[in-house]
Amino acid sequence: MYTVVDIETTGTGATGNRITEIALFRVEGERITDSFSSLVNPGCEIPPFITGLTGITTAMVRQAPPFEALADQIEAFTQGQVFVAHSVNFDYPIVKKEFERCGRTFSRKKLCTVRLSRSVFPGLRSYSLGKLCNSLDIPLTDRHRAAGDAKATALLLSRILAQPEGQTAVQGFLNARSQEATLPPHLPRETYERIPHAPGVYYFRDKAGRILYIGKAIDLKKRVLGHFYDASARERSLCRETAAIDFELSGSDLVALLMESAAIKTHFPPFNRAQKAIRPAYGLFSYPDQAGIRHLALNRLRKGQQAHKVFFSLADARAQLESVCTRFSLCAKYCHLQEGVEHCGHFRVPRCQGICRGEESVTQYNARVDLALDSLRDTGSHLLIAEQGRSPGEQAIVWMEGGQYRGYGFLPEDTGITHPEELEAWIQPQRHNPETQRILESYLSKHSKNVRRVAPLAP
Repeated sequence: MYTVVDIETTGTGATGNRITEIALFRVEGERITDSFSSLVNPGCEIPPFITGLTGITTAMVRQAPPFEALADQIEAFTQGQVFVAHSVNFDYPIVKKEFERCGRTFSRKKLCTVRLSRSVFPGLRSYSLGKLCNSLDIPLTDRHRAAGDAKATALLLSRILAQPEGQTAVQGFLNARSQEATLPPHLPRETYERIPHAPGVYYFRDKAGRILYIGKAIDLKKRVLGHFYDASARERSLCRETAAIDFELSGSDLVALLMESAAIKTHFPPFNRAQKAIRPAYGLFSYPDQAGIRHLALNRLRKGQQAHKVFFSLADARAQLESVCTRFSLCAKYCHLQEGVEHCGHFRVPRCQGICRGEESVTQYNARVDLALDSLRDTGSHLLIAEQGRSPGEQAIVWMEGGQYRGYGFLPEDTGITHPEELEAWIQPQRHNPETQRILESYLSKHSKNVRRVAPLAP
C-alpha cells in the first residue's frame, strides 16, 4: 500500500534539479516487503558541494541508466501505492518532473513522514530524519544516500503504523480535504488553521524565528496556501524552511501594500526579491551666501535633514530644478546647475534677470526664490485616504502631506478628523520612498472618491 521514496539530486543549479540516485521500499502492514535502488545518470555534472554531502560523483553516475530507462520500473513499483517520503513535497515534485521530461504523467497520493511524526510522536526536539531515528532507536546507515535514508524512512513509517493512533493519523492525512500533504513539513497544522480569510500581511519564519518571506494578500489563507501548491524550486525551498507563519490584518489592500513595503525594507527577508533595495533620496535645500543671495542646491538626503522637496532620482530632481529656474527666472549659477562660472548661461535655462551680473537687487531675487519654493510644495490641504478597517466599526486612514506619505492608522469610524494635528494619536509614522509613492499614485488615480483634504490649524 505504501512506497517509501528517497532521492539524491544535483541541487538547484543552472541545469536544473536532476536525480542522481533513487531508492524505493514497499511497506505492507508494518513490514518492508520489497525494495529497489539505482544510481541515475542526470545528464549533467554533479556540483562539488553535492558530492561532499552525498559522496556521489559525476564519475559514479556516468555509466548509470538515465531516468527514462528506469521510468517503467519506478512506475510499476509505485502503481496503486501511496508515495511516502520524509518531506514529501521535496521528493515528489522532482520525481514527477523527471516523468514529464520523458513525456509521461505521474500521479500518486502522498504522505509526509515529517508531518506524521509530529502528529504521532509529539514533543520531540527535532523531526529531521537523523534526529528522529536517534530518538526512536531506528537504525540509520548510509546517511544522505538514497537507499540508507529510504530504508530508515520505511522503518519510521512502520513504527508510525504500529502506534495505536497511527492508522487513524495516516487515514486523516490521506483524506483529500485534509491538505496535510500540501503543508510544509515543519509547519503545525493549527498555525495554518488560524490564518483568516481577510486582507493583511503574512510572515514566513524558520525554526529560529527568523523572517524568511513577507507577503500581502486580500485573502491571507488563500494566498498562503498558494505558496504550498507552487512547485517551483524557490517555493519548495521556502516551504522546507518554514516552521511558523505570523500575520497582521490590514482591513484593505492599500494598507496591506504599504505594510508589506515597510516590513520588507525593515527585515530584508532572504526569499523576497522586490522592494529590498533602499534607493538614495535627494533633497532640494536653500541657504543664503555672505551677500544674502538665496541659493538652491540638490544633495543626498541624510537622516534627520529637512528638505524643501524630496526626489528619488537625481535626473528627476535636476529636471524639476531646471523647470523652476526657467519659470521664475532664477539664476542657474545660484541654483548650482552651473559650477565655476562668473555669470549664468545654462543651455536649457534662460539667463536670469541679472543677479549674477549685479543688475538685480538681492531682495527682488530672493522674493522669486521664495515663490519658486512655494510652487514646489503641495500648497493644498493634507490628503486623507479612508479605507475599510480590520473589524466592524473601524476605519483605516492613510495620511499624505505635501505629496509625501506620512503613515497609516486605525481609528473608530465615528472619529471626526477635521485637522491633520488630530491624526498624531492614531497614525503610525512611515517613511516615504519610491515604492510607497508608486503605490499611492496608482491608488489616487483610481479611487479619488475615498480621498478628502483637511487643512492645518491656523497659527
